[in-house]
Amino acid sequence: MEIEDNSRFWALILGGSSGLGLATAKKLAKHGYNMIIIHRDRRADMAEIELNFKEISAAGVGLKTFNIDALNKDKRSLLVQEILEALPKGNQIKVLVHSIAKGSLKPMYATKGESLTATDIQITFDAMALSLYDWTKALMANSLFASDSRIIAFTSEGNTRALPNYAAVSVAKVALEALVRNMALEFAALGIRANCIQAGVTKTKSFEMIPNAEHIEANALQRNPNNRLTTPEDVANAAYLLTREESKWITGTVLKVDGGESLC
Repeated sequence: MEIEDNSRFWALILGGSSGLGLATAKKLAKHGYNMIIIHRDRRADMAEIELNFKEISAAGVGLKTFNIDALNKDKRSLLVQEILEALPKGNQIKVLVHSIAKGSLKPMYATKGESLTATDIQITFDAMALSLYDWTKALMANSLFASDSRIIAFTSEGNTRALPNYAAVSVAKVALEALVRNMALEFAALGIRANCIQAGVTKTKSFEMIPNAEHIEANALQRNPNNRLTTPEDVANAAYLLTREESKWITGTVLKVDGGESLC
C-alpha cells in the first residue's frame, strides 16, 4: 500500500476550534497534514481549546492557530500575508475547510421578541457562505494553493427542508452549495476540487444553540435507520476521504454523511 506523504501540505480550517472543524483538523493531522486553524473564541473557552490544539500537535505536524475574526476583510488580508510568510519554502495549502457557524436563529414571525430582518440574513449569508469565496480568492491571489487542492464546506438538511428559526441559515446553505458548484466548475483548470458535506444532525455547540434542538434531535433519531445521531468524527472521516488521491474525480457535489437519516 502506498503511504501518503503530506509533510509539505497544509490544511486551513476556517472555524476549527470546535465541532466539525475541530474533528476534521484532528483527522487530517493524524494523516500528516500540517494545520492552520482560524477561529474566534472567548478567552474563557481557551483552556479547553488549547488542550485540543495540543492533541493536534501531538500528531507530529505543524500547527499555526489564529484567534481572529476570519470575516473581517482587513484582518483577512493581513492574515493571508502572515501565512504566506510563515509557510516553509515549497509548502502549500492543499485543503481548505469552511466550518464557520455564525448566523441568526430568529423566527421570521414572532408575537414576542425580535423577528428575522434582512440584515440578519445578510450577516448570516456573509459568514456562512460568501466568506468561503472570499478566502478562496485570497489564497488563489497569493498562489497558496497546491496544484491538486480540495475545498470542503459543510451544509445541512436545511438546504431543502424548512425548519422554524432556520431561515437565515437555510439561505446561507443554499448559497454555499451554489458557490461550491460553480467553484468546482470554474476552478477545475487550476486543479481545485470543491465539494459540500451534508451532515446529519450532529450534537455540536452550534446545534445546541438552535431553538427546540431537543425536538430536532429526537426527530433525527426516529428517522435514522442506524438509530443514532451523526458524530463530528463521522463527518471528519468523510472530509478526509475527499482529500485522498482516489477522490480527485469527485467535485461539485453534495455528499450526504448522515447514516441514512435523510432517506425518511
